[in-house]
Amino acid sequence: MKLLLALSLLPNLGNAFAFSPSSPLRSSQVSSSLNVLSDNKATGTGSSGVWSPGSWKEFTPHQMPIYDDAEEVKVATDQIEKSSPLVFAGEVRELHTQLAKATQGQGFLLMGGDCAESFEQFNVDHVRDTFRVILQMALVMTFGGAIPIIKVGRMAGQFAKPRSEPNEEIDGVSLPSYRGDIVNSEEFTAEGRKNNPENMVKAYHQSTQTLNILRAFSTGGYADISRLHAWNLDFVDKTEEASRYRKLTTKVDEALRFMKAVGVDTGGPTFTKTEFFVAHECLLLPYEQALTRQDSTTGRWYDCSGHMLWVGERTRQPDGAHLEFVRGIGNPLGVKISDKCTPEELIGICDQMNPNNIPGRLTIIIRMGAEKLRKNLPGLIRAVQREGKSVLWISDPVHGNTYKTSNGFKTRNFEAIREELRAFFDVHDEMGSHPGGVHLEMTGEDVTECVGGIQEVSEEDLDRNYITACDPRLNGVQALQLAFLIAERMRARSGLPELD
Repeated sequence: MKLLLALSLLPNLGNAFAFSPSSPLRSSQVSSSLNVLSDNKATGTGSSGVWSPGSWKEFTPHQMPIYDDAEEVKVATDQIEKSSPLVFAGEVRELHTQLAKATQGQGFLLMGGDCAESFEQFNVDHVRDTFRVILQMALVMTFGGAIPIIKVGRMAGQFAKPRSEPNEEIDGVSLPSYRGDIVNSEEFTAEGRKNNPENMVKAYHQSTQTLNILRAFSTGGYADISRLHAWNLDFVDKTEEASRYRKLTTKVDEALRFMKAVGVDTGGPTFTKTEFFVAHECLLLPYEQALTRQDSTTGRWYDCSGHMLWVGERTRQPDGAHLEFVRGIGNPLGVKISDKCTPEELIGICDQMNPNNIPGRLTIIIRMGAEKLRKNLPGLIRAVQREGKSVLWISDPVHGNTYKTSNGFKTRNFEAIREELRAFFDVHDEMGSHPGGVHLEMTGEDVTECVGGIQEVSEEDLDRNYITACDPRLNGVQALQLAFLIAERMRARSGLPELD
C-alpha cells in the first residue's frame, strides 16, 4: 500500500522548465479551463483610470526611499530598463496556471527564502542550500498531502524591506533606517545609510546570477529524484528530522525501483528536473517599473523582475502607489493581511487587485499570530466565500511572532510559529476552505536566529550564528520540522494514515 501511495505521488514533483524562455502563447491558447488568462488586458484599466507602468507616480507612495539626486535614479533605472528581463512571460503564465489549480484545492504553495537578500553574503552555496532544503520540504509535503507542491523562492529580488521607523538611533546618533541592500547599507554610518540608486543595478546583476544558479540546479540534474538522499544538509544529517527524512526517501526509492521494473522511464524530465519560481515583495517601484515589459503576443504587461510579487501590510493602501502599480501587471499577486484588515477592506483589495476574479491571480498571505488568527480569519474567509472571490489562502506564521530578547536579539519562537500554522489549518477545516500554502523566512544554513525546534535553540544560543541582514530566519532543521508538521495535517485532511 505504501509503495503504491508513493508511486502515485511522484509525478507531482514537477518537471517543467521554469527558467527556460517559454514559447509565447498564441491568442487562441490564452484561455484555460480555469479562465486563468481569460481577459488579456483587463488588469490594464480599473476604477483608478488608465494604467501604465508609471501611473503609480500619480498616487501616494509609502515606504519608498527619498534619493538626493533624481538624475542618478534615472541613470540607474535607464540601465536596468535596457537590460534583459529576469523572467519571461511564459514562465509567469505557467505559475499562474498552477496557482489557479491550487485555488481549487489541487495544489499547495511553498514559499521560502531569506528575509532580505544580501550583497555581502551572496554565494553559490547559500543559494544551493536554500534551494535543496525547499526540495526536501516539497518532497515531504508531496508525500504527505498527495497533491502537487508549487515551489517558490523568496530569491533573486528580495532585497528591499519596509521599516517601522524612518530613522534608527544608536548611542545617541540618529541615521536613516536600513531599507535593504537595494537601497542603502546595513553599515551604521552616514555614508552607508545614504540611499544609493546604483544599488538597484547591483541588485539586478545579483538576481541574474541567482537565477542562473537556480536554473542549473533545477534543470541540470541536481533536482533528480534519484539524488534525494544527497539533498540532506550536513548539519541536518544527525538530527531526528533527518532520520524521518531518510525513512521517507527509502519509501520513494522503493517506488522508483518498482516503476523501473514495470517499464516507467524514471530518467525523463518528470523525475530529473523540477519547476522552481521566484518571488519578492513589490516595494521599490522605480526598480519594478524598469523591469516591466509588454508581451508582444498578448499585449499584457508583466513585471519581469520575478514570477510573482506581493504587496506588504504597510503598502496595501487603496489609494497608494503600490496597489496602483500591481493592478496593471499580469503576474500572480499576493497581499499580506494582518488582524488590522476588516472583511470589508479585504473585499475591496480583492476588487482592486483582481477585478475580474481570475483564479490564481491573487494569493492572500495571512500573518496574525495564532490567537488573533483564530479570532479574525473566519470572518475574512466568510466574506470571501459570500462574495464568491477566487483567492488562494496561505499562512505566513513567522511575521506575527517576532519579539526582542533581553539581550537585544530580534527572534521568533518555533512553538509560536507551529501554533499559528495549527490555527491556520484548524480554521480552514472549520470553514470548509482550502489551506493553500505557507510562506516562510528561512535559510538552508545552520543559523541560530529563531529559538526552539528539535535543536532546542535557546535565547543564549542566538549569538552563536546570528547573521541575518534583517529579520530572524528558520534554519534548515527547523524548516524541515515544519514540513513534517504540515505534511501530517495534509494527510489527515486527505484521510491518509500518519507518516511513520
